[in-house]
Amino acid sequence: MKKIIQTQNAPKAIGPYSQATEANGMLFISGQLPIDPKTGEMPNGVKAQTKQSLENTKHILEAAGMTMENIVKATVLLDSIDDFGDMNEIYAEYFKTNPPARAAYEVANLPKGALVEIESIAVK
Repeated sequence: MKKIIQTQNAPKAIGPYSQATEANGMLFISGQLPIDPKTGEMPNGVKAQTKQSLENTKHILEAAGMTMENIVKATVLLDSIDDFGDMNEIYAEYFKTNPPARAAYEVANLPKGALVEIESIAVK
């Protein structure tokens, strides 16, 4: 059975999907755009956007009773692979020990003109 996870501390879904779905002790977090849930705006630059996407992820995890340590897999979508180094610098601040498995891809476009989007899978 699945449970929908929703928090006001992360941006609302911009389509027919949930912020996260929990099933059998696993949490599937939808791609988090770098939208500040208080303002509805995105910060400038890939570093600030990576931080906002990960903060949104952290708040969803908290709503599910988890932390960043519970993430076992992440996927990072980048507007430009040239931003990989800057994204990776901020990403590393959130996963100092035992980082999850990860893939990072350049994509043609991201919703709302974002420079980064991050989706995650966590396990209790």
